Amino acid sequence: MTFSEDEEVLAIDPQIIQRLNDVASRLRDAVSSLDDVMFDVLREASRRREGRPALDKTLSQARRAIDKAVHLLDLD
Repeated sequence: MTFSEDEEVLAIDPQIIQRLNDVASRLRDAVSSLDDVMFDVLREASRRREGRPALDKTLSQARRAIDKAVHLLDLD
């Protein structure tokens, strides 16, 4: 269920909307943290002259999943 319809958003208690926006904000922070880890993983692989580590693929998948969650929860 998405909250993209204007009438659905208007029917939601403003406190609930605020809580969801807070969750979305924390998820954005998690994305930023994941980005930092991903860069560190890639930087280390580059330093060792290795290819793309498998961990980078996993972290990328996690980042996309969080991005989707943020998109679904963003009610502004």
